[in-house]
Amino acid sequence: MSPQTRRNFFKTSGITSAGLAALAISSNTNTSVFAAPNEISYGVVTPDSKQWQDLRQGTNLRWIGTPSRIAFPRNTEEVITELDTVINLGLRPTVRSGGHCYEDFVSNNDISAIIDTSAMSYVKWDDERQAFEVGAGTQLGHVYQLLYKQWGVYVPAGNCPTVAAGGHIACGGYGSMNRRDGLVVDYLQAVEVVHVNADDTISASIGTRDPHDPHHELWWGHTGGGGGNFGIVTRYWLRTPNLSIYTPESALPTPPSQVIVSTVAWPWELIDEPRFTQLLSNHGSWHEKHADAGTPEAGLFSQLKLNHKSTGYITMDTIVDAGVSDAEGMLDRYIATLAENVGQPEIRQRRTVPWMQATQWTGFTGPDSTRRFDGKSAYLRRTWTTEAIKGAYKSLANTEKKLSGALLMIASYGGAVNRVSPTDTVVPQRDSIIKFQVVSIWDNKSDDDINIQWTRETYSTMFASTGGVPIPNDNTDGAFIGYADTDLDDPTLNTSGWSAHALYYKDNLKRLINVKRKYDPNNIFKHSQSLPVA
Repeated sequence: MSPQTRRNFFKTSGITSAGLAALAISSNTNTSVFAAPNEISYGVVTPDSKQWQDLRQGTNLRWIGTPSRIAFPRNTEEVITELDTVINLGLRPTVRSGGHCYEDFVSNNDISAIIDTSAMSYVKWDDERQAFEVGAGTQLGHVYQLLYKQWGVYVPAGNCPTVAAGGHIACGGYGSMNRRDGLVVDYLQAVEVVHVNADDTISASIGTRDPHDPHHELWWGHTGGGGGNFGIVTRYWLRTPNLSIYTPESALPTPPSQVIVSTVAWPWELIDEPRFTQLLSNHGSWHEKHADAGTPEAGLFSQLKLNHKSTGYITMDTIVDAGVSDAEGMLDRYIATLAENVGQPEIRQRRTVPWMQATQWTGFTGPDSTRRFDGKSAYLRRTWTTEAIKGAYKSLANTEKKLSGALLMIASYGGAVNRVSPTDTVVPQRDSIIKFQVVSIWDNKSDDDINIQWTRETYSTMFASTGGVPIPNDNTDGAFIGYADTDLDDPTLNTSGWSAHALYYKDNLKRLINVKRKYDPNNIFKHSQSLPVA
């Protein structure tokens, strides 16, 4: 878009640049356009700023960009001002919230301007919409604290407290309460997005869950469509759908008042291939048996961490709703089931803690997320296949090279998640029982090749019979856009015939592309796995 086009728009609209004046296009469309002010009052970092070296990268230190501009707008009007400025300067924009992207969608040399939403960090009750309004830059730990301390409620989002709402919700994020209460997008009532129209004007549109809303498809696109596709999310509204009356104290679920947290470990020296096979078979069978929502077992979530043999141990972190019937006994039986014909694990910790403290528990969050990492994801509809188990064992038990950060991180999944139709949100994987990553984490650039090679080979071996990826079939159900993986686009690594987009979105892809065409017709927002316009 040329600068003259934008200037002519503001002139013919009759909007002056004396301030941030809003003009509603229609009283029924929830869309507004804004004029830019003469001066910018929010923070902007440039290459000569002292913060630039640090802020040009996110948490995955593999990716370092060279943006000429990083801005921190504080509200929707300032986002529009910044986007207008960036485009008129001829820069290519992208958006960042928490900065936890697995791939280089934000930090790369093609991106010349980053619009960072971290200054939009707040949670408040919106009387008009009868929902909780959450700024796109609000970190999940902050969301949990504000919701619970003030109103005694929560939303079932992710475990890492420094991940921000902006990308997490748009990707259809999940956490340790997914089996109990579902996904965060199952509670998304509305979303506001700044986007660029076909005529190069900039709009801020609010899409809602209401199917009669003219921007309903914008809402739908943000229930798992991924970040960086349509525009810049400025705020979300969250509430439980289909309640007759909404109050701040009842609009979202109540979390467990207390939870039991547990860590157990099996020494690798006692795990041969038969025991490894038995461990995964036991794990998968338990999740098949206890896949239903609304049961006491739906209040149990674990991360089974099949660490590389060079670390010495396989570990499992578990959280259980302490308020369900016989919670301690249920945890005992779960661990005993996994240990059958494997051997009893060492108990490293077990304690009952208040809900708020559990949101910071390092069993799930880890002490340091700012490193180099590479990951690949899969959904399981059934227990583990023999091929997957053999492939995992081959990679994890090979000690020719010490890979202290290599592991399979396996999460309990399903339950309440599977109450929702595959088309109600963008997230189509609504009958899975397990979700996992093949991941490696390391510190030094010199170790990039060995770690990336390990994740690629492990993943390819585990799914060798389906082209090296977990295609949707009776056992597996594709991949998770929140763990973005550009290797899925490499025909030498993915020979399945399923594109990355098809693995992420399945039958929802066509509808999602139509949302892209409507709200970003000029493809202003794009990255290496963004949705196509054509």
